[in-house]
Amino acid sequence: MARIHKGDRVVVLTGKDKGKRGSVLQVLSDGGVVVEGVNRVKKHVKPNPMRNIPGGIVEKEMPIHISNLALVNPATGRGERVGCKILDDGRKVRVFKSSGEMVDA
Repeated sequence: MARIHKGDRVVVLTGKDKGKRGSVLQVLSDGGVVVEGVNRVKKHVKPNPMRNIPGGIVEKEMPIHISNLALVNPATGRGERVGCKILDDGRKVRVFKSSGEMVDA
C-alpha cells in the first residue's frame, strides 16, 4: 500500500521548496509525486494550432520524489511518518508512526 495518496496534504522535507505544504495532485509509478505549488518550473511551450495551444513560457509543477515528502497530521499540524497496519477484519490501513492513529477515518 502506498504511504501517500492523491488528495493528501503533505509537507516538503528537503530541497529548494523545504517547508512548503500542498495537496497531492498525482502519484507517479516511478516514485514521483506532483504536489500543488511545489517544484514549479518554467517550460517553453511550442504553439499548436491543431489543439488550440498558444506558445510561450508556462509555469507548471514537476514531480518530486516521494521520499522528500511527509504526510501532515491534522491533529498536530506537523509532517509525520506513515506506516501500514492490518486490522482484525483484514483491511489494510495507513497509520501515523508517532501516535498510531489511523490516517483514513
